Amino acid sequence: MNLLSKFRMQLGVTVLLVSLHFSTTIAQSDPTGERRVTGTYAIKNATITTSPGTTVTNATILIKDGLIQAVGSNVPIPKEAQVINADSLYIYPGFIDGASTAGVSKPAEVDRPSDFNPSNPPDEVAGITPWRTVLDYYDGKNSQVADWRKVGFTIAQVVPEGGMLPGKAAVVVLGSASSTNVIAQNTALMAKFRGMGRGMYPGTQLGVMAKFRDLYKNASYSAEHGRLFASTAGLQRPEINKTYEAFYAVLDKNIPVLFEVSNDLEIRRALKLQKENGFNIVLAGVNEVDAVIEDIKAANAKVLLSFKLPDDKVTKSKVEDKSEEIQNRTKRVIEAYELALKQAALLEEANIPFAFGSMGARSADLHKNLKIMVENGLSEKTALAALTTNAANILGIQKFAGTLEKGKLANMVIMTDPIFSESAQIKHVVADGYIFDYDVSKKKSNGNEEASVEIEGSWEYVSDTPAGSSGGTMDIKKEGDGYKGTITYDNPAGGGKASSEMKDINISGNYMTFSFGVSAGGMSLDVTVSGDIQGDEFSGNMSLADFGSFPLNATKTPKQR
Repeated sequence: MNLLSKFRMQLGVTVLLVSLHFSTTIAQSDPTGERRVTGTYAIKNATITTSPGTTVTNATILIKDGLIQAVGSNVPIPKEAQVINADSLYIYPGFIDGASTAGVSKPAEVDRPSDFNPSNPPDEVAGITPWRTVLDYYDGKNSQVADWRKVGFTIAQVVPEGGMLPGKAAVVVLGSASSTNVIAQNTALMAKFRGMGRGMYPGTQLGVMAKFRDLYKNASYSAEHGRLFASTAGLQRPEINKTYEAFYAVLDKNIPVLFEVSNDLEIRRALKLQKENGFNIVLAGVNEVDAVIEDIKAANAKVLLSFKLPDDKVTKSKVEDKSEEIQNRTKRVIEAYELALKQAALLEEANIPFAFGSMGARSADLHKNLKIMVENGLSEKTALAALTTNAANILGIQKFAGTLEKGKLANMVIMTDPIFSESAQIKHVVADGYIFDYDVSKKKSNGNEEASVEIEGSWEYVSDTPAGSSGGTMDIKKEGDGYKGTITYDNPAGGGKASSEMKDINISGNYMTFSFGVSAGGMSLDVTVSGDIQGDEFSGNMSLADFGSFPLNATKTPKQR
């Protein structure tokens, strides 16, 4: 079944409407265009953090043709330079995403052959496609890319979607949509503990481990056979196998295996494979390290921590009038939640350098969750290092990214206040020599953001997807200091409309985001919406996991007298 057919079956939903993309502390809107720094620019009188722990006040950063020429408090400004006064602004190195699927589409499913054998399926049917490159499925113009740039990311290692071995990653800069933006190709071999479903090998995690061992061993034999054939007469010609050849760079330790792991058990299993075979490994999507700290250190594994944090609804529940059993159960859940918030601090305490990967997370949660990690023991210096220098070192791009110094790419985040302060907002992002400007919201006297738009009311929206246009309504009401709402959409099961609660409704300036859940074809899907509000008009995008991002426009219904 191809992607479009699956989309039509599982989603008749189109989704949303209004939108707030960021967290309540960071406000931006999509620029109407970007401008290229092709000449010489001097950004002066700023507080510049050149690297984690090193800050220069009243400083100037000189840029020419997208490269940093100088940084410091006594930088001579050439006559031809265009001067940008950055009084009271704070400049940081551009953030680096260690593992991202933003802008990456999933390859179409491969039809099973007529003589299909579930115990020995063809590699492509089994989700084993290590020869694929993510760049064949990456679209830098996708709105998800712009969403992540809005929150400060300027470089990302994009990883392929798919099964057990979906392909190879690449490093891209989040610059102009008119450029290829490719920094490095085939930077890691992506691996997952994910088969292509029950009834087909490998369908379990243990099956994936067995298949990985088999492929790795056969790739070693294939590589050795090829070397001997090239240097020795009288040997049988080796057969070309693209699956085995895709492992050669891993065998030679030119690239690591990027293992996606979701818990400590998967971490142990990935490290077991690494110990048996000796390849370099990077653990991505990590969120449980407390029980495997020593295993990670022993393997010298690199870590890409997920900044996705669990929901804290349980911690707010009242259980005083419940039974002792329920109280004890709730206590254990709360303890697990609090431990989850300390995972980054535990890595820092163990002196394990780590970076962040955005797989499975929302851009709107980045700064909010970073602050939560800091509140739970992570130092601000290490948090910034995870976004910059550590990420550059893990990806091997430290020669031209990660810090602000002469000769490096002019990738930077320019903020209104110190990065981890409650009032911090992103005003500009410079990526690959392109400056992206964002709106910042005004502040009330109590320090809270002042919404410049009125979102309360009823909205009618239309969204365009590959399955066609669809629409519904969104009703938003003010509740305390926040908002609550309900959205309607075409019922994926047919028979009219369905509705869902709008979650995490946030508004910063004229930018809004929210999310909601949809049940379709036995699946539970998360949908996020973000965009700009101008008067009674909303223009934005809805994003559905594994299906991409699609435009959504809405109009506010006038109030009736």
